[in-house]
Amino acid sequence: MRAVVIHAPKDLRIDNYPDAEPGPGEVRVKIANGGICGSDLHYYHHGGFGVVRIQQPMALGHEIAGVVAAVGDGVTGVKPGTRVAVNPSKPCGACLHCQEGMRNQCLDMRFLGSAMRFPHVQGGFREFITVDAIQAVPIADKLSLAEAAVAEPLAVCLHAGRQAGPLLGKRVLITGCGPIGALMILVSRFGGASEIVVTDVAEAPLAVARKLGASHAINVATNAAALDSWRAGKGVFDVLFEASGNQAALRTALDVLRPGATLVQLGLGGEMTLPINSIVAKELQLRGTFRFDPEFELAVRLMGEGLIDVKPLITATMPFENAIAAFELASDRSQSMKVQLTF
Repeated sequence: MRAVVIHAPKDLRIDNYPDAEPGPGEVRVKIANGGICGSDLHYYHHGGFGVVRIQQPMALGHEIAGVVAAVGDGVTGVKPGTRVAVNPSKPCGACLHCQEGMRNQCLDMRFLGSAMRFPHVQGGFREFITVDAIQAVPIADKLSLAEAAVAEPLAVCLHAGRQAGPLLGKRVLITGCGPIGALMILVSRFGGASEIVVTDVAEAPLAVARKLGASHAINVATNAAALDSWRAGKGVFDVLFEASGNQAALRTALDVLRPGATLVQLGLGGEMTLPINSIVAKELQLRGTFRFDPEFELAVRLMGEGLIDVKPLITATMPFENAIAAFELASDRSQSMKVQLTF
């Protein structure tokens, strides 16, 4: 079979890859759609992120969905022909954190398309993939495979929403409106937020934010004072989802958070210098959020029941043979939100 493989920065190839038959408890999935994630772009442009670097050729991709092609012995939950979203997360189930119920913090995690361990865990941008049957989550008949491939980033945002606590009636600020920030709009709406304000420095993603139901979508590059009306008293927002990874965005947002507000940091952009005095004086609750666990199946269910609609995020779909063009398009925020490959 063929796969989209990163060899070095800007060295993305369509390679021939082994096509494993499923063993006991495994399924072989014919991939249909795969979404290009920010981490995929980091591998493409820089060969990695932070201290993580490619040390061997690696198939990219972890936002994938397809159709079960074959099943191994003992598999009962799915059968050939079942349409599935593939959960890229494979925790060990035995380490301390798995036993504590924090499987997203697994000490021996195998996450598709990740160079965090060596040998790397090969990703899902390939024509077929063999995974544990539990990773193949059946989808509703009315849900497209393109939508199903958005389950992974939606699960990330559902986990972030859980970290924030109840959102019913809350005033929410989202800084950064890439795919994660955009999905946080949908999660905040689903959670019952009374007001959702989104900021970014580019107009195209803000236009998508308006379509998704943001109360206000503000370009802080052209209107730096636009948040002034939310600075009343000590600030008014109950929750901040910081999805840009930009220190300036975080610093500006702190001024409009009310005392006791919750700040959930999603964006990763390198180390930040935190304004500790503001966090202390306002008694802000700073919380991290990392990947997901039960939220993946929840994401599939919410989309399947029509409670969350991710279709407006999918701005382009291209055949995987044109992967380089697709990655370049995904890198251009003025033209794309979520670019998917088809296989």
